[in-house]
Amino acid sequence: MPQVNQSAEDQSVAGLTQAVRNETQRIGFDLVGVAPAVGPTSIAQFREWVEQGFDGEMHYIKRRLGAYEHPAHVLPPVRSVVVVGANYMSEREPDRTECDYRVANYAQGVGDYHTVLKSKLQQLADFLHQQRPGCRTRPVVDTAPLLERDYARLAGLGWFGKNTMLINKRRGSFLFLGALLTDLALEPDQPHETAHCGTCTRCLEACPTQAFVGPYVLDARRCISYLTIELRDDPIPEELRSSIGDWVFGCDICQDVCPWNRHEVPASFFEFQPQHNSRPRDLKELLSLTDEQFARQLAATPMERAGRRGLVRNAAIVAGNSGDERLLEPLRQLLNDPDDLVRDAAQWAVARLDERITRAH
Repeated sequence: MPQVNQSAEDQSVAGLTQAVRNETQRIGFDLVGVAPAVGPTSIAQFREWVEQGFDGEMHYIKRRLGAYEHPAHVLPPVRSVVVVGANYMSEREPDRTECDYRVANYAQGVGDYHTVLKSKLQQLADFLHQQRPGCRTRPVVDTAPLLERDYARLAGLGWFGKNTMLINKRRGSFLFLGALLTDLALEPDQPHETAHCGTCTRCLEACPTQAFVGPYVLDARRCISYLTIELRDDPIPEELRSSIGDWVFGCDICQDVCPWNRHEVPASFFEFQPQHNSRPRDLKELLSLTDEQFARQLAATPMERAGRRGLVRNAAIVAGNSGDERLLEPLRQLLNDPDDLVRDAAQWAVARLDERITRAH
């Protein structure tokens, strides 16, 4: 009799797990897998990464470092981690005739991925509560102390590329990851034990700021995405400014060169599809952005994270790299900006453009 009960319980777990998979597909996620609620496999390397100072000014990581050691710190009675993936690759090569600056692919839509994915994960949570009233759940999208990438690998969704991104054979690496923690026992997937980068080092070699210490190790302090998004309250180091090129928010270089991203896959949700009309048309407009315009055009989009001061600072550096004499006037206007971060970048850009103009003549 106990064996029959155990078998019935197993069938119930398997049935619920399959129902969860079906629901994630209905919601629109590209990938789904289930991982057991165990400690992340790369926690030792993560600790070492932080100790090396590679996290830069992201002090929140240090403050809650111990919480990353187990998902129980996020949801105390957790037993399973449902990991989902949503593609956000909208276009391989933006039309450079339309805009003289670049924005990372993930930020070209109108929706902030934190808000969009959490809403979708809440739908999945509601489904679980319908199936098992009284269960506990918590959606997580990049804000709780959870190494989503580790659980994605444990859930069989892919491997860690040399550029530190999770790579899936079918979907590449242009993926948002989210997780739903639950106290329910679900049937775990087989972990992804193999890696498929081989001898390829394109991502490491393509990085203009040489942010990779080596394969699988990123020094965030040199990463263009970190410099243009996370380092929003400090000047970008002068020795890295010219290498930023035309990236005003984020960077896709190490993903663009990855062979696993050679196939175009449409964005999972309409909020991630490119909406170029929702942001300033060109650098000149971006350099003239006021606080009111920033709030009106970019609030609730991914670019809001940089703030007006960070975004205009970035635009000034890109303008300095552009060699475009027409940007001198808006840059000189910024020399009187009330924000010292913006003034510093504008001063550097004006000097850089003046130098180029002098050389040309």
